[in-house]
Order: sequence, then structure tokens, then C-alpha cells
Amino acid sequence: MALPIPLRAFYGGTFDPVHNGHIAIALAARDALGTTIWMMPAADPPHRAAPGAGAEDRAAMLELAIQGHAGLRVDRRELDRASRTADTPSYTIDTLRELRAKHGEQAPLAFLIGADSLHGLAGWKEPEALIAGAHWVVAERPGSALDEHLPPEAARLVGGRWTLSAAALRDCPGGKVLRLRQPLHEASATQIRRRIAAGETWHHLLPLAVSRYIVEHGLYGAGPLAPGHRAPAAPGV
Repeated sequence: MALPIPLRAFYGGTFDPVHNGHIAIALAARDALGTTIWMMPAADPPHRAAPGAGAEDRAAMLELAIQGHAGLRVDRRELDRASRTADTPSYTIDTLRELRAKHGEQAPLAFLIGADSLHGLAGWKEPEALIAGAHWVVAERPGSALDEHLPPEAARLVGGRWTLSAAALRDCPGGKVLRLRQPLHEASATQIRRRIAAGETWHHLLPLAVSRYIVEHGLYGAGPLAPGHRAPAAPGV
């Protein structure tokens, strides 16, 4: 008897910067799905403004953020594809087709997104093919809880696809939608970038290594370290 095909899960985003809320979602998904979560930093996405940090900085911060967390890995395929196809927008449907070409049409694949992304999914390229071609694990986000009324087109896309069972995602290649319950974190990447630029407190909202990287590289208006100053220290140091 053939062994079951493992579920593969991918958490895409600009991660600009990656923060504690992102990591909490990834860890909750890892535990709920019982599989590795591949965190995919996006190239310039066509449906939002360009990232505030460059691709290599965002990928480097992700690598730092997942250190010490078993079951979290970084997948660079969207960045690598963008480097091969300059000036071509990065679409999730292209990523799905690339994953299908690699893993096969019968492999269970899941994309992890926030509830705010589900609200706007109808505006993505080829949303019907996306929703049918992979499973979707949707994490609540502050201000975009799944109990709120979805826009009509988003509701139509996911109608009849909801499942309460993470195990059900392993039974078919795609087409199911699972609600991920995890602790909500108020901070967003947008708010963190604003706090950094405004000189407000922000270090507690990110993994320590990411906080240090931002300071050392002067990202988001943090400015380089002045002579005689050090990057943020771990608590108690």
C-alpha cells in the first residue's frame, strides 16, 4: 500500500518586517497541521505597495526570526523567481503552479493567510483556480476576524469549502478552507514601520535578532548605531 502524500504548508507575505505576530501564527499552524511551515517572503506583490525593505533584508530577517523554532523554514522561491523574471509581478497563482510542477497534482498543498487577505482574495489573479488548487488556512487578525461578514465575492469563493478538521486537508490536494485559532497580536508590520520612523518603542514587538538587524542595518528609518551604542540586548542582559 502506498504511503500517504504529506501535507505541505506555505505562509507567504512581505514580512516587512517579520514580527512576533507572524511567528505566533506560523507556530500555531505548525501545531494544528502537524507539518513544517515554509515561510515565503514575497517579491513586490501586485496588489499592495512595494515593501519598505529589500528582498534580501526581508529574507535575512526571516531566517533570524525562525532560529530555535523547529518546524519553521524559509522558502525563497518567489524571490528567486523574481530575480529571473525582472519587472514581472509576483502572483500567488504562479507560485501554486510551480509547487504543483514540483510536488504533483495529487499532493495536499496549503497556503496560510490572514483574515484580511481572505477578505481581499477575490482581487487576486485567478482566484477561482487558487481556491480550488490548494487548501487555505486562515488566521484571524485584529480588525479582520473571521466572524465578520465577508465581502460577497470572497464569501462565494469559500462557500461550502470550510472544514473544522485539519486532518481533512490531507485527504485531497486542495479546495478546503480551515480556520486557524491562535492568540491575536495587535501590532502589524505597518504600525511597526511607523513606530520605528517616529522613534517610538518597537523592539518588544519583534524577535530580538530581527530587532538588532533593523538597528544595525538602519532599516525603516531606524538609523545606524551611533558610536559607543549597542543593538538591543536580551532581557536581563
